[in-house]
Amino acid sequence: MKVLLINGSPHANGCTYTALCEVEKELKKNDIETEIIHVGNKDIRGCVACGTCRQVGRCVFDDMVNEVAPKFAECDGIIVGSPVYYASANGNLISFLDRLFYSSSCDKTMKVGAAVVSARRGGCSSTFDELNKYFTIAGMPVASSQYWNSVHGNTSEEVLKDEEGLQVMRTLGKNMAFLIKSIALGKEKYGLPEKEAKVATNFIR
Repeated sequence: MKVLLINGSPHANGCTYTALCEVEKELKKNDIETEIIHVGNKDIRGCVACGTCRQVGRCVFDDMVNEVAPKFAECDGIIVGSPVYYASANGNLISFLDRLFYSSSCDKTMKVGAAVVSARRGGCSSTFDELNKYFTIAGMPVASSQYWNSVHGNTSEEVLKDEEGLQVMRTLGKNMAFLIKSIALGKEKYGLPEKEAKVATNFIR
């Protein structure tokens, strides 16, 4: 079993990374393989709605998105971490997620998703909500903790002093490991939920 941890911060070892590492420790304790992928400092352009991915099965822009897509297809869960910018996630990360989720043809049903956000002070809740929408549109269960998944601090050293935030991260790691294992057992015994043919309603006159 494997979880991808996406670091959406420009800083490889900053506040967001510190929070992700706290989650990662608990996942490893529960025998979950992990990989942290740093995307926040990459030059990642947004989706241009060209539709090429629907024809060729991958994004037309051959960058970090296509590199991560096979790992996304194989993983059992994904944690997306971001700093807060104007009560929103890092723009590079949003471009990455838009294209990863749209261009990836893999079945995301029952992959477990979680969001982790970091702020000096405010904007965590709106950023947390923004990131969770990627999971809920894709049929992915969302792992929760004992509070919303956020840490506070202006430096990684300050984050390490946020005792409640770190506990939230550890609880998230434990809950995510449990959920992944439970889903694996459920899939083995019952299989995945039966899907209906997709209906798309366009409101036109």
